[in-house]
Amino acid sequence: MKKIRLGLLPRIVIAIVLGLLVGQFLPMAAVRLFATFNSVFSQFLGFLVPLIIVGLVTPAIAEVGVHAGKLLVVTILLSYVDTTLAGLLAYGTGDILFPALIEGVSSQTVFNEAAHVEPYFNIRIPAMLDVMSALFFSFVTGLCLAYMPALTTLRAVVAEYREVIVKTIQKALIPLLPLYIFGIFLTMAVTGQAYGLVIVFAKIIVVIFILHLVILLYEFFIAGALTGRNPFRLLLNMLPAYATALGTSSSAAAIPVTLRQTIKNGVSEGVAGFAVPLCATVHMSGSAMKITACALTICMLEGLPHDPATFLQFICMLGIVMVASPGVPGGSIMACLGLLASILTFSAQQQALMIALYISMDSFGTACNVTGDGAIALIVDRFYRLDTPASANVSSSE
Repeated sequence: MKKIRLGLLPRIVIAIVLGLLVGQFLPMAAVRLFATFNSVFSQFLGFLVPLIIVGLVTPAIAEVGVHAGKLLVVTILLSYVDTTLAGLLAYGTGDILFPALIEGVSSQTVFNEAAHVEPYFNIRIPAMLDVMSALFFSFVTGLCLAYMPALTTLRAVVAEYREVIVKTIQKALIPLLPLYIFGIFLTMAVTGQAYGLVIVFAKIIVVIFILHLVILLYEFFIAGALTGRNPFRLLLNMLPAYATALGTSSSAAAIPVTLRQTIKNGVSEGVAGFAVPLCATVHMSGSAMKITACALTICMLEGLPHDPATFLQFICMLGIVMVASPGVPGGSIMACLGLLASILTFSAQQQALMIALYISMDSFGTACNVTGDGAIALIVDRFYRLDTPASANVSSSE
């Protein structure tokens, strides 16, 4: 009999639902058992966050910087600007709409009362680096590796360390994450106030979905205006790529279809073969919008600082750090945990809530990223058209 394996999203949804239901009748002794696990796991997560930054950001910067040329610079710059613009759009929209949507609900009360569920014991696991030191170290080391090709030993060490971090995420963080989220919603359900929080985030998810559509429309309107083509026709041609990313939740898995549809939109094969795989790594408009909207919601609920200057710093750093997203479910949010902790001062519980929210919409963010890659390729092609054949990816997509 074939073994059924649930993906991360179904497991997290089940964990949330079970936590809310079981919290109504589970004895306090059992609730404290899960609170103990959450206490240890949150320490483990805090210990790993700087190491995740070093392990993912360093090789990402090194690999992107190895290549040279105007085409690379223009593609990365356009991707970064669009990613940042999407984050700013989410912040501006949220600053106007979210106060009315969360009126009467405060997760401060939920988290504070949930914190009164004492674990049986606590284990302190201090981080080896603080988050900003890890970020600065990653940038400096990554840039040195990018411009000093002779550092082959260090490059190999960094590459192997990335494999260690990716394996840790895949084999430790991701499998235990649903249990951690179950414990959080369980302890919140004990207070009897978690349901209002769920309703708030249901409203926020609707706004986020609408913003996805807005991002795609402005991306293809700009691309259409620069290329003199019908933006609706361009966007319609990219729907197979959107559907593929929606089903796989993977930018990498969608590359062949994205490449084929981008060429169908009239982009030269040379530009498409270069821009599409690169954008799958550096263009994260949908993900940035989701993370910003969810982070702003939690800041408003928790009474944390959410002024424009704070979020501008967060969004600008977000566009850089997400380049390090590994090819694992929820990679973008894992790479961003350090920013949530250092800039927005999120606790481990708030970070876990962010992870749950992000992964619940992961496929839609990926689909927005992938579809927008076609718009970036159109703009790059407008100024740097290459009529040489694309890489082997083109033939594999046909």
